Parts: sequence; C-alpha cells; structure tokens
Amino acid sequence: MLMLVVLPTAVGCVRVRASITVSPDDRVSGQIVAAAKQRDPDDKGPQLLNNLPFANKVAVSEYSRDDYVGSQAVFSDLTFAEVPQLANMNRDAAGVDISLRRAGDLVILEGRVDLTTLSDPDADVSLTVSFPGEVTSTNGERVSAEIVEWKLKPGVVSTMNAQARYTDPSARSFTAAAIWLGIASFIVAGIIGAVAYLSRDQSPKVGSESD
Repeated sequence: MLMLVVLPTAVGCVRVRASITVSPDDRVSGQIVAAAKQRDPDDKGPQLLNNLPFANKVAVSEYSRDDYVGSQAVFSDLTFAEVPQLANMNRDAAGVDISLRRAGDLVILEGRVDLTTLSDPDADVSLTVSFPGEVTSTNGERVSAEIVEWKLKPGVVSTMNAQARYTDPSARSFTAAAIWLGIASFIVAGIIGAVAYLSRDQSPKVGSESD
C-alpha cells in the first residue's frame, strides 16, 4: 500500500497511487502504482520487488503510461496482518506505517506517511480504500458511503484514519452454524417424533370394544 510511496527525492513528477478493497471476510485486495516521469530512454522508474513470504498473492509488472514509468503490484486475498509487509517491496519505504485491525464490528485503518523527503510539489500521491460497510468516521475525503480517498501532500507528514462498520466474519460463521444446528436439531426432533409415532403400540387396549 502507501508504505511504498517514500521514493528517493525525485527530479520530475512522481505518481504513486494505491487502491485497496476490504472484503466482508476481512481479506484485502488491490493495486499499487509507483512511477515517475521518464528522464531518459534507459530510465525504468521506481521498481517494486516481490520478495514477500506470500509472493503467490502478489503480481508485479512494468508500468508505462502518460510518460510515467515504473512498476505496479496487484495483490489479493491478503490478511490484515500481511498488509504491512507490502512495505518490504520497496527499500525506500521508511517513514510509512499503515495498518488495518478489527475491534468488534468496526474495522479501523490507521496510517502515517512521512513525505518530507519528497520535494516535488506536483507529486501525485493518493490512497483509496473501499470497505464492505459504511464508513462511520475518517479524516479522508468520502467518495461514497463506503469509499474513502486521501490525497497526500509532499514535504509533510500526513496521518490517515478511517473506521467502517460491518459484521465480524467469525460472528457470521457462528450465527450460521447456530442456525444450521437449530435446523438440524428441529429435523432430528421431527424424525424422532415420527418414529415414535409409527412405533407406538397400536394393539387394542383392555376393555376397548373390537370392531
């Protein structure tokens, strides 16, 4: 994520865009673009390295668009604990700290990005986060009820925070299990009742009249 934006002091424009989507089961997917204006034909721009322990969840490719060159990483199915490790894709990611955590039915994003070494006033640095539930509070710009965007200024330290409310997936699993257990218990009780009914003693009782 934006832990990758702290690139060396650049000559020319810098473009770093990160977009992530948090799924209802607390998994994270998204894309990171790290690029700069090409200075000469051999300039490949900033490079992201996939040396992560979960490399199978990340794909890195070259990026070239609008005279910008660099690399982009697409990732999927990351846990909240794996997200901060994306910083290891760029050795210049010092000064960046972004995390996701859950507290009951709230998912909390907290971050701090130090761009004091980025002197380009025209740098395009942004983070967009899409949650599966309503964003209840944030210091970013609300794009919609569930999407927040931060446009970070070069030369300063920025903080980011957002809270979104949606049901804990473990609670949903427990509820579903409880419902199925209730249904199964009801079915079993019905079967037992039916068997008991069919197995009841149907012989004439003493003193009863016969046909």
